[in-house]
Amino acid sequence: MNTPRCLASLAGAFLLVAALATASFGQTAANQNRVYVQFQPGAKAAARAAVSAAGGRIHHEFDRLEALAVTVPAAALNGLSRNPNLVLIEEDPTRELFAQTVPYGIELVQAPLAVAAGATGTGVKVGVIDSGVYAAHADFAGVTITGEPDFGAGDQRTWYRDLDSHGTHVTGTIAAANNSIGVVGVSPGAVSIHMVKVFGDLGQWVYSSDLLAAVDAAVAANCQVINMSLGGGRPSKTEERGLNSIYNGGNVLLVAAAGNDGNTTTSYPAGYASVVSVAAVDASKTVASFSQQNATVELAAPGVSVLSTTSYIDQTSVTVGGNAYAAIHVEFAARGTVSGALVYGGLGDTTNPAWAGKVVLVDRGTIAFYDKVRNVQLSGGVACIIANNTSGDLHATLGEGNTSTIPAVGVTEATGTTLKTLAGASATVATTFTQPASGYDYFDGTSMATPHVSGAAALLWSKYPQATNARLRTALQMTAEDLGAAGRDNAYGYGLVQAKAALDYLASQGGGSDTAPPTINDVASTGTNSKSGAFAISWTTDEPATGRVTVEGLGTKTSPLGTTHSVAFKGRKGVTYLFSISATDAAGNTATAGPFTHQN
Repeated sequence: MNTPRCLASLAGAFLLVAALATASFGQTAANQNRVYVQFQPGAKAAARAAVSAAGGRIHHEFDRLEALAVTVPAAALNGLSRNPNLVLIEEDPTRELFAQTVPYGIELVQAPLAVAAGATGTGVKVGVIDSGVYAAHADFAGVTITGEPDFGAGDQRTWYRDLDSHGTHVTGTIAAANNSIGVVGVSPGAVSIHMVKVFGDLGQWVYSSDLLAAVDAAVAANCQVINMSLGGGRPSKTEERGLNSIYNGGNVLLVAAAGNDGNTTTSYPAGYASVVSVAAVDASKTVASFSQQNATVELAAPGVSVLSTTSYIDQTSVTVGGNAYAAIHVEFAARGTVSGALVYGGLGDTTNPAWAGKVVLVDRGTIAFYDKVRNVQLSGGVACIIANNTSGDLHATLGEGNTSTIPAVGVTEATGTTLKTLAGASATVATTFTQPASGYDYFDGTSMATPHVSGAAALLWSKYPQATNARLRTALQMTAEDLGAAGRDNAYGYGLVQAKAALDYLASQGGGSDTAPPTINDVASTGTNSKSGAFAISWTTDEPATGRVTVEGLGTKTSPLGTTHSVAFKGRKGVTYLFSISATDAAGNTATAGPFTHQN
């Protein structure tokens, strides 16, 4: 009786195909769609042939999932949905970097205390799926860093080059060496890094299947922790199945950024049950305004003004009267070093020939930054300084597609007030950018919080290598510093990760060895068809486990290895049934729960 199941699957696939054909997302070119295609067992060759016949292109093959990631013409989707060799066609959603713009968190997560207790990260490999890493950075001296050469596509994706600097920043938070320079990582110089580069030199978005293939590559490279400082707003059943199967093996911990949209939506892969979702907090342990808050947030870590390694050195300053003042380069403006008499130009909303050969200080407000800089440039000014009109640094931009021939920088409101009193003095504006170089910078984002958790997990696993990923995860949850509302909440999850406390917890549990049975939670029974008497029993376990449900009078059914379980029974309407549940983890430890009552 396989036909009804197959037809139902194909009907679902057809509905999804209809949605894909009219959606603007997931399209790689005009009238092209990027999708997952799941095929029947043993039908891979037929699936490949169908895709080829439809004029499609195969990007990735996932034999363990019986799925392909392909691009096909939109017009071919309906035909593919009717192919009896295909079970499911679904969107291959995009995944992108999670970081806002522009550090202290190592002590906040108790990393030095854990390292002092012997949990150094030695022997643990962390897979970082990101934009690459500047492996020659001075703060990575002595750190073992490997990678996937040209992963994804093209020469622009060499793993040891990182023009975006996102992956270098993440890597520094995990592993920067404890030496005399720069910063110190959670596992300083001890943990090894395996970079899987999926984002090009500009940090552009990729597809879910690219991420899934990257995770597979990291697992194949024997990574125990996989850091995914990235995500997207749309889930994928194929991606979820793939990540679940990796987590359920018990040897890999998956960690991902909760997202930077500052709302209650869920990002993926962080939203899957097999992935630890990480929120961002600042130095005061307050959730960041940009950190997404939802039911899947599991842990929190420092993600505001995080100082870490970069692949560049950005040096920008204003010097007047022998005193140097901090400044920030205006995006897309020219760089260089120029000098001239300092003049105050008000709002900079007009041109003024008197500014010729001068360094012109203007205030923020009324007109765009580009227009201010352009007015100074047209007036013959040699540089433009823009003073903020509110507290804090000024991160200004000329806007995409706009440029200037003169340097332009931003300063704080307080610096601007001081500079106005120095009008007439000689001023020098210097702004240079060097890449590649061993630099450091402050970044914000849940992307920056995620490697704190990945690094902490590496510390724990180096001390207790016999622990399963589920035991490690439980230790991190049970010992997190509770923040916000009492207990787990949507902003902080279980709270701020605490590496030393988690280490102590594992010690109290026999060093993390898997001798304790799984915990059965969230038991529920629900009628699914009142006429036929059908009902479902569901439950969760705190670690991957197989399940077994016995209903008196109806027999026993099983649930495969996982953390979320559900089995269906067919009884009689109006009858009360007693049932019990057992769960067995990969080490053979078994727990039982019940009896429970279901009123049908």
